[in-house]
This record gives sequence, C-alpha cells and structure tokens, in this order.
Amino acid sequence: MGDLSRITGSQRKALEWVGLSRGSWHYRIHPRPPVGDPIPQAKRAYPSRICEADRERIEGYILAGWANDLSVDHSFATAWDAGIMLGSRRTWWRIGAQIQDQALRPQIPTKKHHHTPPDAPVLTATGPGQIWSWDITDLLTPFTGIRFKAYKITDIFSREIIGHRVEKREADHLAVEMFEEAIAARGAPLIVHADNGPSMSSTVLADTLTAHYIKLTHNRPYVSNDNPFSEAGFRTMKYRPGYPRVFTTLDQARTYIDTYVPWYNNEHKHSGIALFSPAQVGNGTWQQVWQTRDTALQAYFQRYPERFHARPTTPTPTHTVGINLPNEKTPTH
Repeated sequence: MGDLSRITGSQRKALEWVGLSRGSWHYRIHPRPPVGDPIPQAKRAYPSRICEADRERIEGYILAGWANDLSVDHSFATAWDAGIMLGSRRTWWRIGAQIQDQALRPQIPTKKHHHTPPDAPVLTATGPGQIWSWDITDLLTPFTGIRFKAYKITDIFSREIIGHRVEKREADHLAVEMFEEAIAARGAPLIVHADNGPSMSSTVLADTLTAHYIKLTHNRPYVSNDNPFSEAGFRTMKYRPGYPRVFTTLDQARTYIDTYVPWYNNEHKHSGIALFSPAQVGNGTWQQVWQTRDTALQAYFQRYPERFHARPTTPTPTHTVGINLPNEKTPTH
C-alpha cells in the first residue's frame, strides 16, 4: 500500500484503487486484541440502559394492565400518575413487544365483513338509447369552498350528451328534472347507470326512473372505473384547449357548458367511435361519412400501394359497447 500511495500521491486514492475502505485498512495494520468471550452489544451495561430490576417492574405493570384489558399506554400513564417513572413511554412499548406471551395482550376488535362482495356491473348496448350513464363533476370557482356542479347524461353507445345542466349544488330533485326532460325528448332507456353518490342513489330519482320502467345499476363501492363513459366525457371537457378552468359566476359556467355540449355532440371527432361525432353515431349518418372516407382511402391506396403492407380498411364504430365486458378497453375521449 505504501508503494501505491507514493505512486498516486495519496493514500485515499490508493485505497480507492484497490477497493478498500480507510477503516478496514486501519484495523488491518492496527488490529484490536482478541476478546475471549465477547459481550454482544445488546447485552452491554451502558449507563443509560434500564436495569434488570426496573425492566421487571415495567413488565409487571404491563402484564397487570393486559390482564384488565388495558393498553401499554394506560399502564405507563397510570404509573406516571402515581409518581413512578421507570423509563420512557417508548421503552415501555419496547418491553411490551418483547414479552414472550403475547396471547395476554388485549386484542382490538376489527370489523369483519361477512357479506359477499358485490358483482361487477356488466352492461351491454348494441345501439343508441339503450343505456345511459350519468354523473356530476365540480366546476372550480375563485371562491374558497364553492364549486358549481355540472350534471351530465351520456348515451354509452353513441357517447352523445343527451341531458345536462349546471347548478350551485348537487340535489336529487335537480337530477330528476334533467332526466324528465331527457326522457321527454329521447324516450326512456332500458338502463341508467351511475356511481354511488348521494344524488345517484337517491330514492326520489329511483322512483322517477322506475316509473318509466328503467332499470338502475351502480358502481361497486370504491371502484371508479365502473362508470368509465361519464368519467371520459368530463375529462374531454376539462382538457379541451380553451377550457376556462375557473368560473366566476353561475351564468358564465352555464354559458360555457351550453356552448360546449353542441360542439361535443356534433363536431367532436371522438376517438372511441372511430373519429365520428357522437351525433353521427346516434342518428346513423356516420355510414354516409364512412363511404366518403373509404372511397378516399381506397383511392389513396391505388395511387401509393407501396406505402401499405396490405389493403387498408376504414374503421367503423364498434357494434357492441358496454361496461365491464370481457377483454374490453377503457373508453377513450
């Protein structure tokens, strides 16, 4: 090591070259005298260590407390109240954890769920007007604690927004009014799906929908992707360029939504329905547009066949749409 140190000009660099730490090198040239019967560090008598007698007293207090279904904290505080201080609260907990017979420790009752977990809602639509999904989202305001509420009903097959409103609060009677207007304009669907929010699980709304012979389904508890169509629709709105993000007045929020919905239904090229608009899928006019697209694509293929591996096909909206269908993908926007 001395020769290498002279070559490098530094013992530190020499040690780095050979991959040896300075501490290891020090103990190699200055070894400690061997100890015949070394004492493990955990058993060494440090001045700050709790003596065995105090340890036994603490253990006794803990066991007496456990016998009466009392926690370690309770036993520690009781002894402290009596003017007895044998160690810190953390020391008491450490000694309690080291007691061999932990069966004496009081068990905190835990809530047991004996009910069978709910099945995932599986819904299938083969055309518009069969299944509606609805939800409510917050619209931000500059005022602390105040949010406007945007209500929306979506046809999951066409992705068309068929009912909407913006209010100061979330209320079931406002949702009822929205559904009554949508049903009057479009007719009643077979199923309405929603999450488990207060308005969505409202008895008032349920009575209104069942009066139209509509079946209600809901998300499983704590499963957000059971209502993907409504979630995707709100994401499209909030990530659209030009979205205000903050609405100062209710009228401003209503004006924006009233402008956004016609654009979304009639002009938005929806990636989940082969880049047709929701209105085109809803009324079937997508087929005429598809003919135009296919004619253009095939003509392009004829001009430049070398740009393709095979004859291209023009995408169409899927014939079956649903929630939790086998091998389905999460709806896009």
